[in-house]
Amino acid sequence: MASLKDMRVRIASTKATQKITKAMQMVAASKLRRAQTAAEAARPYADKMSAVISNIAGAAAGSPGAPALLAGTGRDQVHLLLVCTGERGLSGAFNSSIVRLARERALALMNQGKEVKFFCVGRKGYEQLRRQFDKQIVEHLDLRSVRQLGFVNAEDIAKKVLARFEASEFDVCTLFYSRFRSVIAQIPTAQQIIPLVVEEGAAASTTSYEYEPEEDEILTRLLPRNLAVQIFRALLENNASFYGAQMSAMDNATRNAGEMIRKQTLVYNRTRQAQITKELIEIISGAEAV
Repeated sequence: MASLKDMRVRIASTKATQKITKAMQMVAASKLRRAQTAAEAARPYADKMSAVISNIAGAAAGSPGAPALLAGTGRDQVHLLLVCTGERGLSGAFNSSIVRLARERALALMNQGKEVKFFCVGRKGYEQLRRQFDKQIVEHLDLRSVRQLGFVNAEDIAKKVLARFEASEFDVCTLFYSRFRSVIAQIPTAQQIIPLVVEEGAAASTTSYEYEPEEDEILTRLLPRNLAVQIFRALLENNASFYGAQMSAMDNATRNAGEMIRKQTLVYNRTRQAQITKELIEIISGAEAV
């Protein structure tokens, strides 16, 4: 059995850990408010952008001059998985749930005879994926030096993806991220961004519009912009999801530390009481012997 000194050290260590997890919880809570606001503000614009492009794409469906970002390459052989995760851990299953979804998709595609490539955004996803798919990771972008996410970060990623698409390095690109719902609910999401998936009903719209310039020219300008917008939305959703998951994880860790302190203190008091009782018995026995 551990000595009383060892028990005191263990209790003090657990209390110090509890203070750290409590502080991290409070920091995550303060950052979550701003990150959640940014993510929610980006949703209407991203959704409207998708709706407008889908409407135009529906009108241009089947056009021989349709942009490749809409029509695709005509093949479905090489898939690029754009996996966005966090730069740090201590956030429960936030990073691993995104990686799990991407891994499942990759294995399913490989079982169908497809070629899979990875573009990792975020350190944690890269570290997990390279254990199994090291040779298939074609690019890794680290955002640890970015203090506040901006549209320029999404544009940089979009340009890299577009350059690879124009070089015929892949046929289909799917974006993986975590959609923020609440502090305790973050939803791993897969979204095909190349070629663009036209929303159901857009192609069958009965409303007739006249476009200036022509649909194909509008799409040529809007599709790259939409790619950056969707990636930016994913980064903001991920940021809010990370802080929500971290806040929840640190709250659980703080509660668990409190429970450990309670149990350790109980054992310490019982051991101390038993030791005092033993010493009293020895004193009394010695006095009776005299």
